[in-house]
Amino acid sequence: MLIVDAQVHIWSQGTPSGQHRQISRYSAEDCLKEMGEGGVDAAVLHPPGWDPKDVEVAVEAARQYPNRFAILGHFPLDKPESRSLIDDWKSRPGMLGLRFFFLQPHQQNWLIDGTMDWLWPGAERAQIPIALMASNHLPAVGRIAERHPGLRLLIDHFARVRGATDDAAHANQPALLALAKYPNVAVKATGAPGNSSQPYPIATSTNTSSRSTTHSARSGCSGAPTSPACHARGGNA
Repeated sequence: MLIVDAQVHIWSQGTPSGQHRQISRYSAEDCLKEMGEGGVDAAVLHPPGWDPKDVEVAVEAARQYPNRFAILGHFPLDKPESRSLIDDWKSRPGMLGLRFFFLQPHQQNWLIDGTMDWLWPGAERAQIPIALMASNHLPAVGRIAERHPGLRLLIDHFARVRGATDDAAHANQPALLALAKYPNVAVKATGAPGNSSQPYPIATSTNTSSRSTTHSARSGCSGAPTSPACHARGGNA
């Protein structure tokens, strides 16, 4: 079975945020070494916001190692010139789609304040899947999915509450499971260790993830619409 890590960051500079490993550089070659040690065949790169050249770094990795890396990239949503990027976005080496994470205070309501309204029809037309760190706005994701049935949406990290641990991290599971009725919405099973206070193998996260996966499977929600990452090991590099 092909094993694809659904989310990995590589970077050339900057200070990693949150619980990411605190090193100034993590290259494609560093990642490939650890993938080999872990038995991972390929990975979907998610350029991190702390490296100003993050998308360029990911594209170069995919160019050098086309059978090992693909990408969910990003661009500035609030800049009008970004609208011209949609039609040719997937022409870049390894580029499968987009991913947005809303970590800055001024970004946190972009899903609901109209900033992203231009993106949905354009991405639907161009067949560009979009991953979202959207745990604070799950009902909005449902409305977007309903209005744009041809747009594939992927929810990051089982929609866990950022910064919370154990049960509190999974407090919005009912809102997440309500999205299972939309065939164009999928869930990314990544990052669970970062939200647990327990040592490996982290029984609480496993139990919660199993319940969510079972519910999604029964409703027909796919595991990962952008790549073979439906067979992925949850990554949090």
